[in-house]
Amino acid sequence: MAIGVSANRLELLQIAKAVAAEKMIDEKIVLEAIEEAIQKAARSRYGAELDIRCDIDPKTGEMRLTRVTTVADEVENENQQISLEEAKKIDPNAEIGTEFEEELPPIEFGRVASQTAKQVITQKVREAERQRQYEEYKDRVGEIVNGIVKRVEYGNVIVDLGKAEGIIRRNEGIPRENLQNGDRVRAYIYDVSEQVRGPQIFLSRAHPDFMAALFAQEVPEVYEGIIEIPRVARDPGSRAKIAVISNDSSIDPVGACVGMRGSRVQAVVNELAGEKIDIIPFNPDPATFIVNALQPAEVTKVVLDEEDQRIEVVVPDDQLSLAIGRRGQNVRLASQLTGWSIDILTEEEESERRQKEFAERTALFQDALDVDEVIAQLLATEGFADIEDIAYVDLDEIAMIEGFDDATAEEIQTRAREFLERQAAELDARRKELGVEDEVLEVEGVTLPIAVRLGENDVQTVEDLAGLVPDDLKGWYETRDGERVREPGMLDGLDVSGEDAEAMIMKARVKAGWIDPSELEEEAGEEAEAEAGEDAGEEAEEAEAGDVGDLDLSDLEAEAERLGIDLADLLEEGGSEEDEEK
Repeated sequence: MAIGVSANRLELLQIAKAVAAEKMIDEKIVLEAIEEAIQKAARSRYGAELDIRCDIDPKTGEMRLTRVTTVADEVENENQQISLEEAKKIDPNAEIGTEFEEELPPIEFGRVASQTAKQVITQKVREAERQRQYEEYKDRVGEIVNGIVKRVEYGNVIVDLGKAEGIIRRNEGIPRENLQNGDRVRAYIYDVSEQVRGPQIFLSRAHPDFMAALFAQEVPEVYEGIIEIPRVARDPGSRAKIAVISNDSSIDPVGACVGMRGSRVQAVVNELAGEKIDIIPFNPDPATFIVNALQPAEVTKVVLDEEDQRIEVVVPDDQLSLAIGRRGQNVRLASQLTGWSIDILTEEEESERRQKEFAERTALFQDALDVDEVIAQLLATEGFADIEDIAYVDLDEIAMIEGFDDATAEEIQTRAREFLERQAAELDARRKELGVEDEVLEVEGVTLPIAVRLGENDVQTVEDLAGLVPDDLKGWYETRDGERVREPGMLDGLDVSGEDAEAMIMKARVKAGWIDPSELEEEAGEEAEAEAGEDAGEEAEEAEAGDVGDLDLSDLEAEAERLGIDLADLLEEGGSEEDEEK
């Protein structure tokens, strides 16, 4: 070991300076480590129970070893403390907390003491180096760094970043990319964490944001913020889709990212081992954005289910394989990019499904209303979806069907209502059989079909209903292996929205006495005020922009006549002061 009493003062400072420069840490930290090492060796020489301190002058290198005794109100350790009474004998001005120092002679470092000192200094220097690395990299999450592959361990790549080491875990690398020792590599810092063995700098070449950061380096408009990349979806090493949007209407975001003859996008492709990239124009309208995301496939029709974030896409029969992609890659990436679950049907499949739904409705009307197939088909053709539609619609809407008259319409509606009454009686009997209490039906929003479904899921009392959360009733989504998977709820298929489910549970909590009704009223009032404020703000913006909407000259004339104003005079000459006030 190069340190110890045997080393002269200048050598000690030179050693501290050299270590600090090599490890890129403060020289003061190295000196403190040496002081601690000498203190530890001195305690082993004079006694571990003593309070021994070492001070090294950072300018001269002079070392001073002292034993410290502290004045205490109550002495618990005689080796380190002294009573105030005894201290007064030494120094009349002594008080609680005063420290007495007794200088000790320098110690000679033996083999064991030198080894101990070396371990202490090494540990302290390593801790300081780790802290320096953490402080340097903790705010660099989201950056791209360059490094050299130092070694590969079990698929994990250790990268030398110069002042620190980063790790590319096996699942964060690009599949089939074979990195070797000494290779230069670019990677994305996605996390920096402080751990027992030092700061861990986690790097990735598979992270979606790595691609966005690469485009920021290659495309000046992205770096400057003129073009934004709000979303990226990747199948690392194979294919990716990025959504781009321009804040300047004169700049085409797709063209800018592609570059002259594809030079810009090709630079990113080369960095990502040939990963194919689809650049998609972002659109706030979900339907348009999803159609764009499914490129190069053509879409003929979309049906949105906004509540479940699900969309049904209809494509020509010859476009199905293109829309789905190899092993479902195209539709999977489009789903990741848009955040919507995408179901793809061909035009033939959609036609078959419509015919099946028409046949099911026809059969339902035949059985429930006891009518022949022709009448049932006419009702289905007119757009009636279920028996409730027929039972409670205006009678004229049924009578208007070709071949029907008022008597026929009245008879059909009567049969529909009788069927619903029978059905309600059966459901009520089933509800009682399942043990669902009558009070549950008194909760606003709970119908007989809902009560039966609750009973089938062991929800029998108002308290049981109050203890649920909306997801229990409506279902929820989980992400598994990068795909959104829906978990079913108790009320699936009963046309209950998330808002309906939440309102039903809140009403049950009020009825159960868990919530004060006034709290709900206050919350509803606050929401209404907020909505009114937003509406007023929008109206003010429209008015400020001069947006008169559909206001017609005849509307102005009518309003002027009501107020008794001569509109022509007001427009041409400014009108009278009285007219202007009106």
